Amino acid sequence: MTTLSKSAEIVQRALSEKGLGFEVLELNASTRTANDAAMTIGCQVGQIVKSLLFRTKETQRPVLVLVSGKNRVNEEAIQRYTAEKILKADADFTREITGFAIGGIPPLGHKNPISLVYIDEDLLQYETLWAAAGTPYAVFSLPAKELQKVTGGKVISVKESS
Repeated sequence: MTTLSKSAEIVQRALSEKGLGFEVLELNASTRTANDAAMTIGCQVGQIVKSLLFRTKETQRPVLVLVSGKNRVNEEAIQRYTAEKILKADADFTREITGFAIGGIPPLGHKNPISLVYIDEDLLQYETLWAAAGTPYAVFSLPAKELQKVTGGKVISVKESS
């Protein structure tokens, strides 16, 4: 059993506490971007779960959007669900809420609970997904059908139309 970095260990513990047998892997190459992750793992870019944190403009609530690696987020689509304008979270807000740095944010195991979680419907077309696990070098895979159960997120259309 390899020793995981502190951040990856937090994610592994969160998975175990949810009774999930998914295993965090730390890789030698970066998985910081969806393209990097897909190349390193050897999967399609669309199978990468990008965990993007936003905050609501008025109430400063965190909003986690789990997006297919091939898609860009249509912020207006998210705002229809949050009922207020959203802004991309900065590095400090992201670390304060999740406990992780941008580039390694997992879909679960955050320092503070996030009640507004939205899942890109395009992720569900894949059998297996890959998500960040706390660092730009750590990932875990899970069946797409488990993502909603694992995160409590709402499946919606989030992608920007091209």
